[in-house]
Amino acid sequence: MLRVSTYANPQGIDPAARSRARRRALQALYAWQMSGSSARAVMEQFRHEQDMQVADLEYFEDLVRGVDAHRAELDAGLAPFLDRGIEQVDPIERATLRLGAYELKYRPDVPYRVVLNEAIELVKRFGSEHGHTYVNGVLDKLAREWRGAETASH
Repeated sequence: MLRVSTYANPQGIDPAARSRARRRALQALYAWQMSGSSARAVMEQFRHEQDMQVADLEYFEDLVRGVDAHRAELDAGLAPFLDRGIEQVDPIERATLRLGAYELKYRPDVPYRVVLNEAIELVKRFGSEHGHTYVNGVLDKLAREWRGAETASH
């Protein structure tokens, strides 16, 4: 008998659905940054226009709402590790940095290595050619500050 298994971690979280939620969240954050619309309006638009059935909708909403609610704090945390103002950072990289910073700060259930890896993959897919090295460097430094104990143990 052929058995089909689906991977889930001990908490019952589907990593592929989370990755898709991050991808949609990045796109929504990008649209939010570029349009000047409210995060709520962009999320509503994404719910209607994007295929959210394959993504973790709850996680998507947490990411977008979280970045919106904590943007000033996230930007302040990122600032010491940026070589320019946050508004001068490429929009895809800026959205990815904010997304990664949110996960590092407010989602301790997500290991920092997963946060960094997912951010790198997002920028490789949607960003500029070498944007992933910039995002990796910034988020790695931020992880050492915000998750020092976790990063020290690796």
